[in-house]
Amino acid sequence: MDVKDAAAILGISSDAIRKRVARATIPSRKLPDGPVQVRLDRPDDDQPRGGTEAGHAPSDESRRDEMVESLHEQVRYLREILNEERDARRRADTIIAQLTQANAFLARRVPELEGPQKPREAPQTAAEAPEGVVEPDPATGGAQDGTERRSGWWRRFFGF
Repeated sequence: MDVKDAAAILGISSDAIRKRVARATIPSRKLPDGPVQVRLDRPDDDQPRGGTEAGHAPSDESRRDEMVESLHEQVRYLREILNEERDARRRADTIIAQLTQANAFLARRVPELEGPQKPREAPQTAAEAPEGVVEPDPATGGAQDGTERRSGWWRRFFGF
């Protein structure tokens, strides 16, 4: 039968039937010209055809009860997972707080461990050196003029 007839028989909306077809919880087939046909199970011969007072077949009620129980189990499971995640978050927050305290303590100790700092002397530039004074080159041990001293820094740096 078509979707509208199945919805009328089951007492639910056509959209609900379409969702069941999409989830493959109700047998169906698509016809070549486009419409979808749904197959409804016939009630057993020992059950009344009229259904119960609510207009649903007893098999629908038992399915609904099974689904409700399944949903209750899922909710219990998800609550357990949520509680476990909350506990894990609390543990992580505790660890972060402890590490923050340890870091602050160590940051206060850094000046103690480094010791007193000696002030560095300012390097003498070529402009500050007196004219005509030739300084010995530490790398070669000899004297050099100002141009060699300025351009030879890279030799001292790289060890040439």
